[in-house]
Amino acid sequence: MGSRRSRRAVVGLATIAALCAVTACQVPVPVTGAPNCPVTPSDSYWHANVTSLPVSSSSSTFIATEGASSSLHADFGSGLWDGGPIGIPYVVVPGTQAKVKVTFSTASESDPGPYPIPANAPVEGGSASTGDRHVIVVDSDHCQLYEMWNAKLQKDGVSWKAGSGATWSLTSDAMRPAGWTSADAAGLPILPGLVRYEEVAAGHVDHAIRITVPTTRTSYIWPARHQAGSTSSTSAPPMGTWLRLKSTINPSSYPASVRPIIVALQTYGAIVADNGSAWYISGAPDSRWSNDDLHALGSITGSDFQVVDASSLMVDPNSEQAR
Repeated sequence: MGSRRSRRAVVGLATIAALCAVTACQVPVPVTGAPNCPVTPSDSYWHANVTSLPVSSSSSTFIATEGASSSLHADFGSGLWDGGPIGIPYVVVPGTQAKVKVTFSTASESDPGPYPIPANAPVEGGSASTGDRHVIVVDSDHCQLYEMWNAKLQKDGVSWKAGSGATWSLTSDAMRPAGWTSADAAGLPILPGLVRYEEVAAGHVDHAIRITVPTTRTSYIWPARHQAGSTSSTSAPPMGTWLRLKSTINPSSYPASVRPIIVALQTYGAIVADNGSAWYISGAPDSRWSNDDLHALGSITGSDFQVVDASSLMVDPNSEQAR
């Protein structure tokens, strides 16, 4: 799906591990349950280091529009909230998982089914949720990612209906066609931007993080592929806007369990992927999260972020590959 331009060979996780044994670099944490699958290629924009990128001339305007005094919030954790898991869950299935029929309301911008979705696949917010109802599935044998928005299991107990859906190869830099949505408003994959407990436990979140803001412009910039804005005002950021946490925030003053998240926001940043509450970062639910530790991130506010100009990272507007 999407453009196939600007591809290059993807280094396998085993090769990366071997190189890191002599160079002391960080080994990307693979998808839990799919140890041979990277969450994205190592050259993807998700892994781009943004510490030296210039601050955008629109930074202070965008931050003010979205709420300079509003607090950062980890929109994930342990336990239940309003009857559902806290965060965006995903499930890993084998390549033998039966593919089932999926129908989409936005069929013209969705990758057609069938998708390998088990009947008991976890739904964001729980089975009775009235929210975004994302469903994310990883085929561990083929390293293929399937994502749906507003997904609902049908009465037959097998097929699904969703607002939109998209699928990616986890070993490819291919993007959605320009102008296409995905299961996310910005046309990006969701899974690569989630904070996962395994990463934090390993001490290193090696990618940019998905973030929402209340107001976006009716336009998008790379790496986004789609807009869902409510205004044409230049005071609002377009989808795909890249944020970086200021270096003045000291990770060591926060609980150890959230320090890797802070470092990731300073190193890889956060990408505006959807409209929602101000400065809500996304992650996968896990019983091992400490909700109290995650709440400590609330002392960080919008004014602690900068909007950076990420245009220099782009190799090709139709590729995930980053410099």
